[in-house]
Amino acid sequence: MMEGKTCLVTGASDGIGYAAALELARLGAETIVVGRNAAKTEAAVARIVSETGNSSVRFLLADLSSQQEVRKLAQQVKEQLTGLDVLLNNAGAIFLSRRQSVDGIEMTFALNHLGYFLLTTLLLDLLKASAPARVVNVSSSSHFSPRTLPLEDLASPGRGSGYKAYGRSKLCNVLFTYELARRLEGSGVTVNALHPGLVRTSIALNNGILGRIANFSIGVRGIDVTRGAETSVYLASSPDVEGVTGKFFMDCQPVPSSRLSYDTGLAAELWELSERLSGGLSEYD
Repeated sequence: MMEGKTCLVTGASDGIGYAAALELARLGAETIVVGRNAAKTEAAVARIVSETGNSSVRFLLADLSSQQEVRKLAQQVKEQLTGLDVLLNNAGAIFLSRRQSVDGIEMTFALNHLGYFLLTTLLLDLLKASAPARVVNVSSSSHFSPRTLPLEDLASPGRGSGYKAYGRSKLCNVLFTYELARRLEGSGVTVNALHPGLVRTSIALNNGILGRIANFSIGVRGIDVTRGAETSVYLASSPDVEGVTGKFFMDCQPVPSSRLSYDTGLAAELWELSERLSGGLSEYD
């Protein structure tokens, strides 16, 4: 089904991203696994190759909270690939205490939104040249929680952390998805977002004892990563969504997203802020 297609999956050394990369490789796609830890990511690729028999699986390394590393990753992709059929933006985390990225930006916003924004905009030319192509953004039902989105506070390390910052970042994912879909209309590149479900992953384990408690709670109630990856794989590969763009999916079905996510003015302002913070369309040097 995906033979001859090339897919890039971020945050794919474990969790939902790994399960999605595994299935895309099983479907025959050339699959690029992006992770942060070299040994862990290399081991993930070895497992995927072993389980699928697909030798066209390799990895690239990047900490996607760092703009320099995102730019380096984009440059490597452009140098190594002649086409890109699917960009699956999956890497993300929740930070229960206040942290900032190497660029001085609140860490949740830096990783969960600006990482998506910068990598995608840097790869747009490659995606357009490969059309029909797809951008798939993993968001969350947590995007329903914010009642407002104070743009002036999003990047400030002292103004947000924890679940509030996470919900805002996931709302940014949906706003970005809809705005990008509008800007790419007629290009042959589709853009959709999704909620994977409450999934048993290590998303909170970088938060010490509080993270272990949170992950235990998720583990008791959550679904496994294979089920959690189903909608990502569906949007990346299914002929049923060929040409479908600017939608929010859950359980492989389009569903309404939050009221705030449809605010086109807010989406345009977020795009401008994201460009200002990241220089989104600049080349890596």
